[in-house]
Amino acid sequence: MADRPELVVFVGLQAAGKSTFYRQAFSGSHTLVSKDLFRRARHRQERQMRLVGQALAEGRSVVVDNTNPAPEEWRPLIAAARAHGARAVAYWFPPDVTGSLRRNARRQGRERVPDVGVFATLRRLRMPRTGDGFDAVHEVRLDGRGGFAVRPVERAAG
Repeated sequence: MADRPELVVFVGLQAAGKSTFYRQAFSGSHTLVSKDLFRRARHRQERQMRLVGQALAEGRSVVVDNTNPAPEEWRPLIAAARAHGARAVAYWFPPDVTGSLRRNARRQGRERVPDVGVFATLRRLRMPRTGDGFDAVHEVRLDGRGGFAVRPVERAAG
């Protein structure tokens, strides 16, 4: 169905290029939901889920731009997609710890994450699969020219 909304879940370390990828690939077509946009808010997870549900209920596609390192983060998002008849697609940013730490070090103020946070995410980080409930999984890598190389990793049969 062509007008079926899509829920995109980014999975990767801090400073992996996820937000830049959103701006380049999805900003014109998908609503952005990120806990970074409401850092001071309480109940960030509940707020995120409410915004995702609202957008999908209105037929809008959504990108969830957080680290989303493990199935515990994906399951409620996939459930929201299913509840609204949306496709659930993961974009996997394979870990490049050295690159993430280098890019993170150039960030200023609240944008910079303590290095320990990057390593904590790395310990939990797992590649998403269609077996987790995603309709498709794509791998995203920096192309070295300011852009990204994207390739499908898995697509659900059917």
